Amino acid sequence: MIEEQFDCQVVSWEEAYGLERELASRIKSSGYRPDLVVAIGRGGFVPARVVCDRLLHTQLTSIRIERWGVAANKLERATIRFPLSVSISNMSVLVVDDVTDTGDTLSAALDYLWSLGPAEVKTGVLHHKVSSKVEPDYCSEIVHRWRWIVYPWAFHEEMLGFVERVLSDNPLGMEEIRNRLKRFYGIDISEPDLSDVLEDAILTGKAEMTGEGYVRAGQV
Repeated sequence: MIEEQFDCQVVSWEEAYGLERELASRIKSSGYRPDLVVAIGRGGFVPARVVCDRLLHTQLTSIRIERWGVAANKLERATIRFPLSVSISNMSVLVVDDVTDTGDTLSAALDYLWSLGPAEVKTGVLHHKVSSKVEPDYCSEIVHRWRWIVYPWAFHEEMLGFVERVLSDNPLGMEEIRNRLKRFYGIDISEPDLSDVLEDAILTGKAEMTGEGYVRAGQV
């Protein structure tokens, strides 16, 4: 049984790099030069590294904040899992993440970083959803109609979550699973990619395989 249906946007590596270049370009053209770039893990790791590359900036570190699980499963609250390992007192800090959705992650990051005494904190993301309660200083693209965004650095993990959503008590073949992902979430996944996902779904105890197809774990 499908609990919830919504649209997803799957971003390719090429598209992601274009968004990262655009973000760096907007930061550069504003004249802003941070002392330190802080990536919000895990989604901000790749964007922050590319932004640093485009800005010819070498001072990069990270914090880990957990707000979302996979496949749009929301955790109870944003939690600082791994704090900063360096002092940012009196520094100008640029925080980079992949997306603002509810804004809870960025809000938690700002509250935490400001408590450490920086001179300035600015924020940059690839996608800013207008539903977010926090507006970043820089963004590559504004998302007016809400959708779940799947980035290439999280594709396999996200697909594992979505496959778990579409599996049922009745056996499903690969083609039916692909059809459900497309019909319920707008996700078009190749057979090789889906095969890898299903293999890990079985290994992690999220799915089981019968002679007739794949079922939700605990049904065999």
